[in-house]
Amino acid sequence: MSGDKSFEPSCPLPVSAKKTVQLAHGGGGRLMQELIQDVFVRAFHNPMLELLHDGATWPVEKGTLAFTTDSYVVRPLFFPGGDIGTLAVNGTINDLAMCGAKPLYLSAGFILEEGLSLEVLQQVVNSMAEAARAAEVPIVTGDTKVVDRGKGDGIFINTSGVGLVPTGVRVLPTLIQPGDAILVSGDLGSHGVAVLSVREGLTFDGHVESDSAPLHRIVTDLIESGTEIHCLRDLTRGGLASVLNELAVVAKVGITVDESTIPVTETVRGACELLGLDPLYVANEGRFVAMVPAQQAEAVLAVMHRHKAASLAVHIGVVTDRDPSMVVLRTVVGTHRVLDLLSGEQLPRIC
Repeated sequence: MSGDKSFEPSCPLPVSAKKTVQLAHGGGGRLMQELIQDVFVRAFHNPMLELLHDGATWPVEKGTLAFTTDSYVVRPLFFPGGDIGTLAVNGTINDLAMCGAKPLYLSAGFILEEGLSLEVLQQVVNSMAEAARAAEVPIVTGDTKVVDRGKGDGIFINTSGVGLVPTGVRVLPTLIQPGDAILVSGDLGSHGVAVLSVREGLTFDGHVESDSAPLHRIVTDLIESGTEIHCLRDLTRGGLASVLNELAVVAKVGITVDESTIPVTETVRGACELLGLDPLYVANEGRFVAMVPAQQAEAVLAVMHRHKAASLAVHIGVVTDRDPSMVVLRTVVGTHRVLDLLSGEQLPRIC
């Protein structure tokens, strides 16, 4: 065989001019280094990231560290008011904020599907970079993996975040007490309906877009105002109803909310009625619920109203010592019904 010149085995080098993600982009070689430098480092550039170390390090100030992680698998990748990149940044920032923490740094892990357009990837990364800059919370480390075509649905993103809870601040579900006022920061259901409108090609009478937004500046303002806060929770998967049920179980309290006070836009309400959805269970990405002493409710609302993302904040209910672990909705016609957890998904893949 040594004399057969017609057989010349070769292993061609990956071509960097490709316009889609290749398996080689996750292989640790030249294409992966080009992807990291040309897409991620260029978009997220900061001194800590540019060291390209296995992780980021920083000195710790006085206080308590908060740490969170979340994964984002939304479909479609882009929707009115945001995309998977802004969700990944804002969602992790908000999880830290709900702990009473000032977000400090984020990490970003990407699982990319072979064949993904590099233009789409760049658009998502640029969106993440802009969201991180606007929130003043840098992305300082990360990871990239590539999976076979058909195995990844385009892009999955995992973001982790570290924040600092100021000394003396405690914001926990176990601090919820009977008599606490329940406040919600704004209208509900816009994110889920916005995602659904693109996914299913639906149009509605009014404009609807995701409420995706960072909430940490609102929380910082609340803490610095000296108002007392027992618990905060962002209203993502499962919406308001699911969050209230989770908190009632952890705190071993009853919760009563008044349907007539819960803000839902007419467009979202009409879309939910048309599609058989309940807006109280639809996910949000820029809304939260606060449990505060009743005598602090008006002061807390006044602080929240200073911020665009909480300009519609209202008092929607009360924590009770009756029926522990149960959430009761007082309906618009004056009857009462249990607001229970869903046994399945109303609207999958929205965050």
